[in-house]
Amino acid sequence: MTSYTDKGPRPEFGRYQGYDHITFWVGNAKQAASYYITRFGFTSLGYKGLETGHRDVASHAVSQNGITFVFQSPLNPGNTLFSDHQNLHGDAAKDVAFAVDDCRAIWKKAVARGAKSIRSPWEEKDENGVVVMATVATYGDVEHTFIERTNYTGAFLPGYIATPPDPITSLLPETDLRFIDHIVGNQPDKEMVAACELYVHLFPPLFYHFHTTLTPSFLPPSYEKALDFHRFWSVDDSQIHTEYSALRSIVMTDYDEVVKMPINEPAVGKKKSQIQEFVDYHGGAGVQHIALRTEDIIKSVSALRARGVEFLS
Repeated sequence: MTSYTDKGPRPEFGRYQGYDHITFWVGNAKQAASYYITRFGFTSLGYKGLETGHRDVASHAVSQNGITFVFQSPLNPGNTLFSDHQNLHGDAAKDVAFAVDDCRAIWKKAVARGAKSIRSPWEEKDENGVVVMATVATYGDVEHTFIERTNYTGAFLPGYIATPPDPITSLLPETDLRFIDHIVGNQPDKEMVAACELYVHLFPPLFYHFHTTLTPSFLPPSYEKALDFHRFWSVDDSQIHTEYSALRSIVMTDYDEVVKMPINEPAVGKKKSQIQEFVDYHGGAGVQHIALRTEDIIKSVSALRARGVEFLS
């Protein structure tokens, strides 16, 4: 393992404030939200659907301290955008949204550097103010939405209405999950560096952390000119391996190191690695796991087990 401390100068504009929320595309949004409420200790944050005038997608938002998940399902038959995604990936993370201080500036620079724009900046408003958002593509079918809520005081986002709490929550132990620590994206073999380059060239305040075995001749052309990134953490298959499998990993983080996005790929071993297994079953690159921070892991795991959460062993 190698850690790095040289971050270079702070970017001129655009600061990441952390993870805003994660959107999952699932077969049954209400049922998925209920699972995270009863099993993981989340509470209902808001709902958007037919009753709120949104006739295409049902969205159920749940939260716990600094963690927010949104589960979405289509309302109409023939929605191939959702059905094709579901057919290939099953229930999966679709959008990792970042809270930012200047959505338009970050999106504009990312697109100017070659990012694929999914949706240019738009505003959503209600009685609590205005939110500015914009979306770009990242690895696989995953997207990043930049969310600027400087002028918004609502509980979540415009268009969502409050929903009553699930009465079962008062009978179950608190899990005390605090915030998202990091989000890992798994890539097919030999595609890790290509996925990471997006965070170097396209997201100006995010920083690319090269694998320690890469020499300057293998780095992207703008490596020496890209003053707004630094190496944070990296490992290779000589450091993370078992008798049967191995992996390589590069970590990206913003200047303030509040967003951490490790990118993994499999390495050759006697058996198929967990990274390759994920890619096979997921149908390509995608979000493999979401790490949630707790201040007392024994307490949290005990509460989660009591709620019926199954852990790998």
